[in-house]
Amino acid sequence: MKARFEPLPRAHPSPGAELSHEDRWALLKSFLEERGLVRHHIDSYNRFITQMLGEIIREESVIETSIPGLKIVIKGFRLGDPQVKEVDGSVNRNITPMECRHRNLTYAAPLYITLVQYENGIASNPVEVYIGDIPIMVKSVKDPLSRMTPEELIKMGEDPRDPGGYFIIDGSERVIVIQEDVAPNRIIVDYGREGLNITHTAKVVSATAGYRIPIILDRHKDGTLHVSFPAVPGKIPFVILMRALGLERDVDIVYAVSPDPEIQKELLPSFAQAGAISTVEDALDFIGARIAIGQVRESRIERAKYVLDRYFLPHIGTKPEDRLKKALFLGQMAAKLIELMLGRRKPDDKDHYANKRVKLAGEMLAILFRVAFRSFIRDFRYQLERARTRDKRLGLSLFVRSDIITERIRHALATGTWIG
Repeated sequence: MKARFEPLPRAHPSPGAELSHEDRWALLKSFLEERGLVRHHIDSYNRFITQMLGEIIREESVIETSIPGLKIVIKGFRLGDPQVKEVDGSVNRNITPMECRHRNLTYAAPLYITLVQYENGIASNPVEVYIGDIPIMVKSVKDPLSRMTPEELIKMGEDPRDPGGYFIIDGSERVIVIQEDVAPNRIIVDYGREGLNITHTAKVVSATAGYRIPIILDRHKDGTLHVSFPAVPGKIPFVILMRALGLERDVDIVYAVSPDPEIQKELLPSFAQAGAISTVEDALDFIGARIAIGQVRESRIERAKYVLDRYFLPHIGTKPEDRLKKALFLGQMAAKLIELMLGRRKPDDKDHYANKRVKLAGEMLAILFRVAFRSFIRDFRYQLERARTRDKRLGLSLFVRSDIITERIRHALATGTWIG
């Protein structure tokens, strides 16, 4: 008996087939049952708590001071469980969202960091200090309600069908509204505005844990290319920046952009503009002179390296060995810009859905926390240096202002005023 091979069923219907209204409602019902309407917000917040929070703190893990031989190192952090401090000074660790609603409280958890003081290379004992409160999203990974059964929720006075995805600030339920933004880490090329010296432009929003940096490459009417980003005032000639990133020879810069002779020809004005800068050190000194004004050459070069590592295309990396990758990415930006100028490609539509992304609760909290944490570090450094100039040697916890982070986040959630 011969085996009969039936045709395999198609994974998708044929292009001409359409789903019936019943099929569409069944698909929508299945999606809502599996994912719900707020699952994306909860997943985003969980990612902020479990991943992005630690990455942001580790960015500022070493707190340098102006006092010779003194620095503070952040060795770790810990986010506690939801709690509230009562009027009598006691701590209520059994707080629930329903109690916060009734008593006009904020449902939040304390954030701690572990500090070690190094003085002349000698480390002191680690000290854990409280630096502020992080609001807890209802039904998130840090909310005990997410691990309870419906019967336990009913016993506690909570709605078992409550999907969560919101915060409780001063007793009021607050939702973070999704914000639409340009897709990060994607090169967008377009024509320059009329009346300006810019004919074509390429832009990328370099985004990584908690911050976004716009990098813009412009082509001027004289054919030269210039790069601008917030950490360096003014515009940097394209060839000088490529040399500062490690591509010293002209041929390396040319081939980092494109092997196409027609595209390479368009780089000639940029090479003529940067003719006086021929080495990596000279290029770094050129950039450092704009951000370390009045300092010696060595200090300017070191400052330029630090800025290029930390604030130029940070999504590629923040280490010295990542500079070559950044140069290749910048070369790709230049190639796309010149292709637009030569008519080989069309300008990108910034309003197209492919070039758009939405910022959820986790991403917006990460951006806000990074700004608040940096403000906390600056204030902590100032309080420490001021006490040392007065010959006061106090515990590190006395220099900590926990209201900086707490109030910054609470105000954003209460008013809807967000950064970026």
